[in-house]
Amino acid sequence: MGGTWETIAAQKRQALLNSIPEEWRIPDHLLPPESQVDVTGFPEISGWFTQEELDITNATALELLPKLASGSLRSETVTRAFCKRAAAAHQLVNCLSETCFDRALTTAKALDERLAQGLGPVGPFHGLPISLKDNFNLRGLDSTVGFTSHVGDPAQDDAELAKILVAAGAVVYVKTNVPTAMMIAESVNNTFGRTVNPLNRRLTSGGSSGGESALIMFKGSPMGVGTDIGGSLRIPAACTGIFTLRPSFGRFPTLGCRSGLPGQEAVQSVNGPMTRTIEDLEYYSSSVVRSEPWHADPRCLPMPWRPITLPQRLKIGVMWHDGIVLPTPPVTRALRQTVDRLKAAGHEVTEWSLETHETGLKILLRMFVADGGKSVARELEKTGEPLRPEMSYFGNIPELGAFDYWQLHLERTKFQKEYLDRWRKAGIDAILTPVSPFSGVENGKFKHVGYTGVYNILDYSAMSFPTGFTADAAVDIYQDDAPPPFSDDDKAVRSEYNGEAVHGMPVSLQLVAQRLEEEKCIEMCKVILNALD
Repeated sequence: MGGTWETIAAQKRQALLNSIPEEWRIPDHLLPPESQVDVTGFPEISGWFTQEELDITNATALELLPKLASGSLRSETVTRAFCKRAAAAHQLVNCLSETCFDRALTTAKALDERLAQGLGPVGPFHGLPISLKDNFNLRGLDSTVGFTSHVGDPAQDDAELAKILVAAGAVVYVKTNVPTAMMIAESVNNTFGRTVNPLNRRLTSGGSSGGESALIMFKGSPMGVGTDIGGSLRIPAACTGIFTLRPSFGRFPTLGCRSGLPGQEAVQSVNGPMTRTIEDLEYYSSSVVRSEPWHADPRCLPMPWRPITLPQRLKIGVMWHDGIVLPTPPVTRALRQTVDRLKAAGHEVTEWSLETHETGLKILLRMFVADGGKSVARELEKTGEPLRPEMSYFGNIPELGAFDYWQLHLERTKFQKEYLDRWRKAGIDAILTPVSPFSGVENGKFKHVGYTGVYNILDYSAMSFPTGFTADAAVDIYQDDAPPPFSDDDKAVRSEYNGEAVHGMPVSLQLVAQRLEEEKCIEMCKVILNALD
C-alpha cells in the first residue's frame, strides 16, 4: 500500500472489510439504524443467526471446552459461529483490525480430525476460538497499533503467547482495534477509526484494549487477550462490564508483541485475559502459567500457579477518590454499596490514604514521554499522519537525557518502597477503588487514567470486575456535600457528566493486590462478588 496516509488508511479499511466473506456480511435490510445505540441484542432479534450459532456464542468458555474436548461439539462449528459473530460485531461497532478466518478454520478442522483419530484433545483450550489485541504478532498479519506506517508490514512470526495458546489447542481468528500507539484511553486511530461500545454506541468501549472489550461484550469472542501499560485492560473492561486481570510483569509472556513506544521499559506492558465470567478468567490464567511460559519468554518468572487460602475476614483499604478527579455519581454509589455489603459480610474496611498517589501518576506520565515524543513522531512522519488531539501530551515536550532518566528511575523506586511500607503498616489484603471516574462516557470525552496507572508503576496485580450495579440517571447526581474540584480535569468531568447518556450502563470497580499476587487477587474478587450477590 502506498500514497498519502489517508489513502493507506482507506485501503487498509477496505482490505479488512474484504476479508469478511459475503456470507458473514449483514444484509442491508437487517442493519440496525444508526440511532439504535444498544446492538447487543442484534444476534437474537435479527433472525440472521441460527439457533445453534446463538447457543454456541452465548456460551461461556468453560461451558464450551468440555464439549470441544469430548467431540460433542466440533471446533469447526464453534469457530464458524464465532467468526460470523465477530464479523457482525465489526460491522456494528468497528472492533477488528485483522481477520485470519481461513487459518482459523484450517486449525479447527485439524483439531477435529485429531479427535476423530482417537488421539484426544491437544490441551486446555482445545478447539476454543480466542481473540487477540492488535499488537500480538500473528504471522502474515499486520500489527499496526494504530499507525498507518505499519500497514503492509506483516509479522514474520507469532508472538510467544499466541504460540502457547495454539499449542494448548486454541484457535486464533481475529485481532482487535486499538488507539494510536495504544496510548489513548479510547480505541480510536487514523487507520481504522473509532471502536464504539455495543451496549451504547454513543459511548466509548475504552482503550487501549477497547476493540477486545467491545468484541467480548457482543459475544463475538468467548475469551480474549489485551494488554495494559496504564489501564489498557481495566478501563475498557469497565466500559463494557466484563472481567479482566492486570498481572504483574513476568507472569504471562510478552515476547513478540509490537509496542507503541518500543524500547520504553521503565514501566512494563503486560497482557491479561478479558472474559465475561471470573471462572473463565481464572481458567485462562492458570492454564497459561501451567504451560511454563518461562521456557519460551526469558522475562517470564518460573513461578507456578499457586493455591490460595484466604483469611475468613479480609481487611480491605477503600480509596473513595484519588484526589485528582472525583468519580462520577454512579461509581461513587457502587463503591459505597460494595463497602456496605463487605462490612455486612464481616470483612473489615478501612480508609486508604491518598498520600503519594499523584506522585505515582506524574512519574508514569513522565516515563511515557521521556523520549520527547520521538517514538510516536517517527512513525507519524513516515506517512505524514497527524498527531491525534488526544495525544497532544506527546508533542512539544523536551527529551530527558540519560542522567535525568536515571533519576526518574530512582524516584520510581522510592515511590514503590513508600507505597509498600504504607501497605504493610496498614495490614491490608487489598485496595478497593474505582477503575476510572466513569461508569460510561461519551465518545471523545474520556479523561484521567490515575486510578489505574499508579498500579502499573507499582507493578501490582489488579482486576476490573462488574459489580452488578448500573447507572441510574434519577439517582446518580452530584451531592451538595461533594468536595470542590481537585483539578481542571475534575472540573471538566463534572461539567460533562451526562446521567441520561450513561443510564443503565454497568458499573465496575478495581481490586488491587500486591505484586505477583494474581491468584490472591482472583480469590478476593470472588469473595467480593459473593458479598454483592
